[in-house]
Amino acid sequence: MSAAPVPHPENRTRKGFTMNRSANLFFVAALALAAAGCDNSSVASSPNPAPPPAATAPASAPPKPTNAGDILSVLTVEHQVDITSQRDGLVMSLNHDEGSTVKSGDVLGQIDDRSLQMELIKANSDLQVEENNKKYKEAELKAKTAAYHRQQQLRALGLSSDADLEAAEFEAKAAEYDLHGYEALVESGHAEINRLKLEEDQTRIHAPFSGVVVRRYIREGQAISKGDKCFRVSQLSPLQVQFQVPESSGRRPALGTPIELSLVEDSSRALTARVTKVSPTIDAASDSYDVLAQLTGSNISDLRPGMAVKVLWSTAAHSAPPSNPNSNPPPHP
Repeated sequence: MSAAPVPHPENRTRKGFTMNRSANLFFVAALALAAAGCDNSSVASSPNPAPPPAATAPASAPPKPTNAGDILSVLTVEHQVDITSQRDGLVMSLNHDEGSTVKSGDVLGQIDDRSLQMELIKANSDLQVEENNKKYKEAELKAKTAAYHRQQQLRALGLSSDADLEAAEFEAKAAEYDLHGYEALVESGHAEINRLKLEEDQTRIHAPFSGVVVRRYIREGQAISKGDKCFRVSQLSPLQVQFQVPESSGRRPALGTPIELSLVEDSSRALTARVTKVSPTIDAASDSYDVLAQLTGSNISDLRPGMAVKVLWSTAAHSAPPSNPNSNPPPHP
């Protein structure tokens, strides 16, 4: 019996390498199939996978809380007005400047009125003539009325005719109508003089109330037109503060309610005021209403209109309705 042939060592090595390579490929294919099965199961269980979370910006620091009870406002006065020119003309003189204290009716400046003065002289002369004519017609009416009465007596005695009586009556009536015409001319002359005096007064710039000249807009020799600003006059007291209160604040003050406030530039200086007016309507744009208060106290003589103030409007103590001590307590359940 013959022995089996022995394989060459090189052939055995190549055959082992081929078997190992096949085993490795089989192992890799098995892992791929297992991974695909896992992926398919996840897709089947979640058909709409959630997108990755978006990156969020870092949260900013919260704003610092402000005092909701502080309402900014300014000090005002009731009377402050720009005085305008009532006619065209040339500024002839100025009697007061900025900072001057004036009284009601004081003349602040003068506009050229020479043409009005000439018209006044003529109007007075015309009036004098009309008054003289009126006096003449009064005397003429008196004489013709007496002649008419004399003709009536003569006609009653048969010493005059009807024609003479009618002529005397006509002359008396005509004199009466002439007198009425001259009386109307006299009244018209007085009206013309009053009109010219009114225009003459309009050439003088008057202070409408007592106060201080805050600003002067004109200078001597300047030609101005009707409606141009000339002076600004303002009172210095009593000082007032007007502010808006939200309707949702829950506190609606009554007249005379005390209000606390302070200067913006000096918060340590406390001021007091009392409510003088409360608007009966609500502003739809801001959902608030106007409140006007007048400053009180003896430490306000150095304050001036236009200063900024803070109204300390506290709503915490007034948000809940007051309890009635006479009401019965609610029954226990």
